[in-house]
Amino acid sequence: MLRIDIITIFPEFFRDVIDYGIVKRARTAGLVEINSHDLRQWTNDKHRTVDDRPFGGGDGMVLKPEPIFAAVEALTGTSKREEYPENTRVVLLSPQGKVFSQESAQALADKPTRLILVCGRYEGVDERVAGALVTDEISIGDYVLSGGEPAALVMIDAVVRLLPGALGSDTSAVFESFSEGLLDYPHYTRPPEFRGMKVPDVLLGGNHSDIERWRREAALSKTRRNRPDLLK
Repeated sequence: MLRIDIITIFPEFFRDVIDYGIVKRARTAGLVEINSHDLRQWTNDKHRTVDDRPFGGGDGMVLKPEPIFAAVEALTGTSKREEYPENTRVVLLSPQGKVFSQESAQALADKPTRLILVCGRYEGVDERVAGALVTDEISIGDYVLSGGEPAALVMIDAVVRLLPGALGSDTSAVFESFSEGLLDYPHYTRPPEFRGMKVPDVLLGGNHSDIERWRREAALSKTRRNRPDLLK
């Protein structure tokens, strides 16, 4: 079973969202356990301070290292990266990280038994967290969010749906966008004609080799049109 722990200043952000769809099904089936933790529980002052002004000046606030180190140590038994339990990954969600992809999601679904997600906030996180604690620094795209919480949800959904048994079919996660380097082929369902728009005849004919050929060509065409960079 995969265990996911989320370190955040907004633990309530996750409490309802993970109770829907495939993530809920995977939790109910015992494939994944997800817990959100309030970073403030690892503070030591009466104001439960988790951030401070940046050295050198500048706008905004920076998340302090002390509570994050304490949180990771409480969850793993150590704050030394080389001593983490086997198959444990500590992930910092940050715009400065490597861009998340289907390949990244598959790698995380294949190996780890424990994911600890650290949600950045404000102007960022003290660099000593990334330097000493983090095994992976990940961004979900070249844009800035108010915090790492939405990114954590994206990552959780992408990884959990790849766990064996999470989807209704063993091939559902295989034949879809990015799994083979292309966008997914177009999908159609009933009715066969709607407002003058018809389903391609090949999909109604029942010839599986023709259908596979059409799907491959349609996937290439869609990728060429929407994401030509993937064809490189």
